[in-house]
Order: sequence, then C-alpha cells, then structure tokens
Amino acid sequence: MAMPRPTAAQLAYGSCTVIFSTLAMLLLSQTSSGAGIAVIALAALALGLLVAMTVPLPGKRPAAVEQPAPPEPLRASVPAPAREPVRERAAS
Repeated sequence: MAMPRPTAAQLAYGSCTVIFSTLAMLLLSQTSSGAGIAVIALAALALGLLVAMTVPLPGKRPAAVEQPAPPEPLRASVPAPAREPVRERAAS
C-alpha cells in the first residue's frame, strides 16, 4: 500500500510549527550548548510532525449520521369556507 503524499496545508502547518517552536524554545531556554540546541531541534521536529499529521485530510470527513425527521404535527382537516361573491360598494 502506497503512503499518501502530504497536502500543502500539512506541509505549511508542520513547517511553521517547527520554525516557530524552535525559535520560542531557544529564546525561552537561553541555551548555548550544542546538546541543548540538538534536543530543542528534535523536540521541534517531533512537534511539527505531530501537527502535520493531525491536519484533517480533504475528502476524509466522517460520514454524517442521518437522523430521522421529526414527525409532522397533526392538523385537523377542516373544509375550506365557501367563497362569497364580491360585493361592490357604491361610490359616494
């Protein structure tokens, strides 16, 4: 089974997550060691991968559960009133 290709939205969200989370973690941790930077980079890559995989794919929407329509209200059947001829008023 072939692996599906990532969509543009997945690539964009994942890339932005990696870039911004790397910058944020580097600024917040204020680390300057190589090991600290490597750990932060790996954590940012893992977070970007997680975000990219959770973006919903087009066409894979869950099927809507069809609910039965509510019953129509009961109406009494009343015959329509007989139409009366139109009476004209005398002009005054």
